[in-house]
Amino acid sequence: MAEISITEADQRRNQAQLLDVREDFEVAEGMIPGALHIPMGELQARLAELDPKVPVIAICRSGNRSARVADALNGAGFTADTMDGGMIAWTRAGLPTT
Repeated sequence: MAEISITEADQRRNQAQLLDVREDFEVAEGMIPGALHIPMGELQARLAELDPKVPVIAICRSGNRSARVADALNGAGFTADTMDGGMIAWTRAGLPTT
């Protein structure tokens, strides 16, 4: 698993699956346009919603949960990275949210 910057995540948005693993109440504050929301606790049951042929960028609030998710996805045969700093860094940088 690689830790990628918010700049790199922004540049790769159209070539990767953005996976937001935060809880519903966190996502209510905004998420990256086009991201798929699957809370970390539901990931195993909803793994089929992800395309194993397309790289995944895992996103959470600060980068801790998404790092664990990216490791698990890599172990399951996906190619996954985590976005360093999470949504805290993304919103601080003024990048778009919905």
